[in-house]
Amino acid sequence: MDRTLEIYNMAGHLIRRLNQISTSVFHERMKAHGFEVTSIQFAALNAISAHPGIDQATLAGRIAYDRTTIGGVVDRLESKGYITRVVSKKDRRAREVSLTPEGQAALGRLTPVVRALQPDILAGLSDDERAQFLALAAKAAAAGNEQSRAPLVASGKDGGR
Repeated sequence: MDRTLEIYNMAGHLIRRLNQISTSVFHERMKAHGFEVTSIQFAALNAISAHPGIDQATLAGRIAYDRTTIGGVVDRLESKGYITRVVSKKDRRAREVSLTPEGQAALGRLTPVVRALQPDILAGLSDDERAQFLALAAKAAAAGNEQSRAPLVASGKDGGR
């Protein structure tokens, strides 16, 4: 006898499933286009492009990523030649990151692919339903931001660069 599991209607389970789907779609699409970039690396490139010279700790807050592991993301982007990292003149303990010309070009090639894959993450939803889902997800994420181990920090000590 087939019984519907209670978890099938629980937010946590559904969010985890959507994360699995999002990760799979992103990975497969990047692979199909010849890119070796993770979604968090793309998020970092996007934030660094918008805020050149951002320090690593502020970068972590801008993309809601753990401050202790952002260094590994930055290491991988640096090894790909997409970013440069320098010691901050304001705080010698901080590292500031900026896109290289190669990183800016890569972001230019990646962005249309990432935009195009977004509907596939929410397959089965109409355009209106996707917009509604995104609005509700953003509202829930904002309301629960402080409960996160890596809260989103929309502005930081970089002064909004």
